[in-house]
Amino acid sequence: MAKLFEPFTIKETVFKNRIVMAPMCMYQCDQEDGKVTDWHRVHYPTRAVGGVGLIITEATAIQPEGRISSRDLGIWNDNHNDGQEEIVRLMKQNGAKTGIQLAHAGRKATIDGEIYSASAIAFDDNYKIPKEMSIEDIEETIEAFRNGAIRAKKAGFDVIEVHAAHGYLINQFLSPLTNKRTDLYGGSAKNRYHLLSQVIDAINEVWDGPLFARISAHDYSEGGMTPEQYVEMCQWMKQQGVDLIDVSSGAVVPARIPVFPGYQVPFAETIKKHTPIATGAVGLITSPLQAEEILRNDRADLVFLARELLRDPYWAYTAAKVLDADITAPVPYERGWV
Repeated sequence: MAKLFEPFTIKETVFKNRIVMAPMCMYQCDQEDGKVTDWHRVHYPTRAVGGVGLIITEATAIQPEGRISSRDLGIWNDNHNDGQEEIVRLMKQNGAKTGIQLAHAGRKATIDGEIYSASAIAFDDNYKIPKEMSIEDIEETIEAFRNGAIRAKKAGFDVIEVHAAHGYLINQFLSPLTNKRTDLYGGSAKNRYHLLSQVIDAINEVWDGPLFARISAHDYSEGGMTPEQYVEMCQWMKQQGVDLIDVSSGAVVPARIPVFPGYQVPFAETIKKHTPIATGAVGLITSPLQAEEILRNDRADLVFLARELLRDPYWAYTAAKVLDADITAPVPYERGWV
């Protein structure tokens, strides 16, 4: 049996295979209200029909001012839950486990009004200068993550992922390049980790399912974070009950990133071996043999696909043919599979 199609269990949740759809912003909330639209009702269940083991929906804002764009999904009030429950139901009835990525964009928010960050430093000349968050702002944001987790549980999601990557709010606190604070949230690695620590604790108060965290393991800039530095923070996350690290990289500051097939896989391998903790590998993973190699060589536990699942929602069936794996397809699709 190909390892790509072996089940994987976290706590009591069993994923039927190791294929994960990584969160990707869709920008399809045309009413700018954070609510699920027909686009989401089609887009996500299609990947479930296509055989993906775990689907993590796009970055979902826990506060309106924390949206990456005004067209992002939200979970900052109870009015969002009906739509979230619906897409969860549609994904699950087609065999996938479901995840939600709770997010706050911080200084990379492109909405009207004031935006927030660890320090009052803009990402670049195209972004607004954010307000440095007060302790009260931070406490409100932690509570918003907690409330987002409550709503995610009510909606029926199997997994929560905390978005601490790609230069968004939590990442802005973690990196010394963007965090110039002198209080308990800045300075040492432990202080810069403090916000994420409190977010994890707040979620754990209301959530007992699998908990993931996405990190940007490399800042690609002098003085920034590296995978080796993140090992320490991942050890702290493991101690707090995080089950898996989704290992991405970059985007906290403008930087040139050397991109090639599997370019982030070594980062996942470093985190996995030196924390140790379960990891997900992501980044230009496109072929079944490439995915199988990552798993067979114990470089990661799950393979996260992003753009490849935009190009081919039925990639899992292609992978099963290539790897000679015996998998089950929905009855209407069996004639195309056998």
